[in-house]
Amino acid sequence: MGRLALWVLASAWLVGCDACSAPSGAGSRDAASSATAVAARAAASVAAAKGAGSAARPGAAKAAPLASAQAAARTLPAKELTFHYTDTPEGALDVVVHIPPRAKGVKLPVLFAFHGRGEAMKGPRKGPRGWIDDYWLPKAEARLFAPPLTSQDLMGVSDDSHVEGLNAKLAQQAYEGVIVVCPFTPDIMKGTRSLDAAREFGKWLVTELLPRVQRETPSLVGRGSTGIDGVSLGGRLSVLVGFEHPRTFGAVGGIQAAFDSAEAARVATRGERAQEIEKQSVRLLTSEGDFFLQANRTLSEELKARGVSHRLDVVPGPHDYAFNRGPGVYEMLLFFDRALRPAAATP
Repeated sequence: MGRLALWVLASAWLVGCDACSAPSGAGSRDAASSATAVAARAAASVAAAKGAGSAARPGAAKAAPLASAQAAARTLPAKELTFHYTDTPEGALDVVVHIPPRAKGVKLPVLFAFHGRGEAMKGPRKGPRGWIDDYWLPKAEARLFAPPLTSQDLMGVSDDSHVEGLNAKLAQQAYEGVIVVCPFTPDIMKGTRSLDAAREFGKWLVTELLPRVQRETPSLVGRGSTGIDGVSLGGRLSVLVGFEHPRTFGAVGGIQAAFDSAEAARVATRGERAQEIEKQSVRLLTSEGDFFLQANRTLSEELKARGVSHRLDVVPGPHDYAFNRGPGVYEMLLFFDRALRPAAATP
């Protein structure tokens, strides 16, 4: 690998979504206060967006007609759980589980979401709060429940056509919500960057963590209602683990996934093997300012060459926290809300 490629990878680790400077939540003893603070930010954002609605551009998509009725039915508030583990393939770590507001008796799909390298450097207790505290997932969820979205929601990094496209999807079908499981993401890019570095961790996710999530949350059970995604370092892990376990994950995503173009063919071969076992809904999301844009394009080309059905979406935005809090989290939640529902009743 040339010096330029090494510099790009190092930069991607140390800036943007993998930066180390953003504040993180404390342990589970502070989970309630942290969730309250995030909920307050989400409520303020919804109120601000409604106020901005009167100034929305002509022709902006309206909310789906069923959205108000569904909102009224969501009588159970959002809930957060923290699982403490002392013995895993990566040692002691926490897993944060976010359950969205919902109606009584309703079960929801499950999405495993992995954070970036900056949060991995915060350690196995604070790191798992990346999607909740650092990437503002509860805020995005609240806005998806109360469209239309605005450019402000997407941190001002998306153009009008992207915002309008998301609103059109919400107008066609209201957002229903997914249970988001946020384990600590081990740094599998250390050392030799082996594509097998997450293998034992992936087995633990499937055999230990997922069954617990299914026991202790109102989750749908079955590969058709179980997905996996992550950003940067987390995107690398989610794609590798997702392709390793096609009988578990019906949908696989990678957001600005931290691959090198030289690895693309080997990763795509794993995707090919996975789809020979079970078809998966696969989506690679990258952005115009992503350090890994070319690598993700190369991976898409290799998947296409092997006949692996997938989507490559390139949207506006950089590789940083603004992207994670804007297009990244909104695209992730909306994609899996759709991808995990058509076959949700199929075990």
